[in-house]
Amino acid sequence: MTDLKALEAAGLFEKNVPRYTSYPTAPHFHADVGRTQFNQWLRALDASKPASLYIHIPFCERLCWFCACRTQGVSSLTPVEAYVNVLLEEIKMFKAARPEGLKLARLHFGGGSPTILTPDMIDRLMAAITDATPFDDDYEFSVEIDPTACTDEKIAAFARGGMNRASIGVQDFNQRVQDAIGRPQSYELTRETVEALRRHDVPSINLDMVYGLPYQDLEALKNTVNQVISLLPDRVALFGYAHVPWMAKRQQMIPEESLPDAYARFEQAETAAQMFSESGMEAIGIDHFARPEDSLALAARSGHLRRNFQGYTDDRSNALIGLGASSISRFPQGYIQNNAATTNYIKSIQSGEWSASRGFALGLADQVRNRAIESLMCDFVLNLEELKDSYGDLVKLIKADCKRLAKKHRGFVEFKGDRFTILPAGRPLTRIIAAGFDAFNAPSDRHSRAI
Repeated sequence: MTDLKALEAAGLFEKNVPRYTSYPTAPHFHADVGRTQFNQWLRALDASKPASLYIHIPFCERLCWFCACRTQGVSSLTPVEAYVNVLLEEIKMFKAARPEGLKLARLHFGGGSPTILTPDMIDRLMAAITDATPFDDDYEFSVEIDPTACTDEKIAAFARGGMNRASIGVQDFNQRVQDAIGRPQSYELTRETVEALRRHDVPSINLDMVYGLPYQDLEALKNTVNQVISLLPDRVALFGYAHVPWMAKRQQMIPEESLPDAYARFEQAETAAQMFSESGMEAIGIDHFARPEDSLALAARSGHLRRNFQGYTDDRSNALIGLGASSISRFPQGYIQNNAATTNYIKSIQSGEWSASRGFALGLADQVRNRAIESLMCDFVLNLEELKDSYGDLVKLIKADCKRLAKKHRGFVEFKGDRFTILPAGRPLTRIIAAGFDAFNAPSDRHSRAI
C-alpha cells in the first residue's frame, strides 16, 4: 500500500525539481559557451560513431494555453517559408563543418508543430539533411504530429523522407479539459491520423498524455487512457502538467482554481500507470510505457535506456546536434543552445555564423554526476563500480551523496555495497532523489512539481 504520509514528508507534494533531461539543467547554461565551442565540438566528433540530429520548427497554427515550449503562432505560411530557407542554410553549414563520413542514427522533427510544413518544405528539408549526413543502416526518424494540422499529403512526404516513428500529442480527450487548454482535438480525428500513418507504413506510433490539467478529474483521465489504449500505440508518454505562468505567459489563460491539487495529480498518475500496465505495456522510467517488443522496452530491460531533451530514448549516440531556433545540442564536451528568439537565430545564420548563444562545458565532476542522475532516472539503480571504471576517484563524490541520501530517504532507497537503488516504494520520488546528486542550486520556480 502506498504510504502517502511518508511521501508527503519526503516532499513529493510540494517540491519543485528538474525533470533531468540534462545535467546541468538549462538554467545553468551561460554565454561563455557558444559559437566557438559549437564549431570545435562539431568538428571533433568521431565519424565512426553515428550522431543524432534534432530539427526545431517553432511555429503552430494554434497556441495551446498549457504549452511552455518555444513556439509562436502564425496566420500564414510566409514566416514558415522564410524560416525553412534559413534552416536549409544552417544544414549547409552543418555539412561543411561535420567530420567526413558522419552518419545519422536518429533524426527528430519537433516544435511547435512540424506538420505545419507543406509537403514541398518537407521534401526540401529531407533532401538537404540526407545530402548533409546520410542515415545509418539502423536509423530512426521520428516526427511530432498535430492531427489538426496534418494531411495525408504531409504524412506521405515525411514517409518518403524515411519517417518510421510518429509522436502524437493527445493530452486529454475530455471536451471541458480541451476547452480549458485551448486544444480542441477529437478522438475521431486522432484515430484517423493514426490510421493514416499506418496506411503509409509508419511502423511505430507514440501517444503523449498529460495529467494535472485544468478541470481534469480521475474519471475524465481514465476515459482518455482507455481511448488511448484502443489506438494500440507502441509507446505512451504520461507527463505531469507544469503550471508556470510566470515563465509561459499563455498559461495565464488557465484559472489556477481549475487545477487538481498535488494529491489528485498523484492519484491520476498512479491510476493511468496501472491502466497502461494492465493493458500489456511495460513501465519505462518514471513516465513512459511501451509494448514489450518495442525498442524502448528492450533498451530498458538490457540496461541501455538513455534520457535526453526528448525524454526517454534508446539512442546510444554520443552526440545530439540541434538545428533551428532554441534547439539544444549535446556533445561529449557539453551542451550548447541556439538563440531562443527566432529573429536572432535567423540573423545569425544569415550572417554565416552559428546561432549558438549559450551552453555549458562539462568538467569531470559534472560528467560523473550527469551519468549518476541519468542512471537513476532510467534504471532506478546506480552502480558505483561501473562509474569508477570511467571516473576513478571522482566516484567518492557520488558515494558520499549515496550515504547521505540513504539516511534521508530510508525506506525508499537502499545502499548496499556499490549499488544505490531506488526501491519500488520510492519511485514516485525519483526526481527528488536524483536532485540529491545535483551540485547546483537551481531556483525551484524554474522547475515543475515533483508529481
